[in-house]
Amino acid sequence: MTDVNLRKFKPEKLFAPRGFVKPQIESLQYLEIGAGRGKHALMFAQENPDKNLIAIERTRNKFNDFAEKAEQLSLNNLIAVHADAIPWVVHALEPKSLAGVFLLYPNPEPKNPSQRWLNMPFFEFLLSRMQDKAKLVLATNIQSYIEEAEQLARNQWQLEPSVFAVDKSSQRTHFEVKYLARGETCWQMDLIKPEGYQTRFDDWVKE
Repeated sequence: MTDVNLRKFKPEKLFAPRGFVKPQIESLQYLEIGAGRGKHALMFAQENPDKNLIAIERTRNKFNDFAEKAEQLSLNNLIAVHADAIPWVVHALEPKSLAGVFLLYPNPEPKNPSQRWLNMPFFEFLLSRMQDKAKLVLATNIQSYIEEAEQLARNQWQLEPSVFAVDKSSQRTHFEVKYLARGETCWQMDLIKPEGYQTRFDDWVKE
């Protein structure tokens, strides 16, 4: 259960992204925020034809590259979205609709720690959109960031994280390929949403 003393996210104040169309959410629905040029999203959709992925990218040129590749592959289990993820999630997703979430690099926000994923009030809303036993995967090449995220997961969100070094052969994103090629260690934190976990948004639905 989340700490009720945390700053509360205010989804009712967010407008829908321009051109927003509410997607059809499937039973095995996954979400990737910050898909970049789509390397992980395309690989995930190809390797998991029984699972559905919504992959969101805000930067126009990266999204255009991603969308072009996705169209060429004609993957019917992948939705590529060009939008700011936070208002899009608020308007598009129902409570407990996601089987998993990917937050793969970078988002350390060195000058604004309050904008890091687990520091944001939005993170509580994101947890409310996850099904019981759904897994959230966060990856970074910054050890201090993963250590902070682990501490926040335990102390602020009352979750039990699993943190480990990413396999040196992993190639999920262009960032990951670059970091590992330079000999850096990349870190991953897995969070499983426990059964019965409660947030203040479990019954909140955009009207």
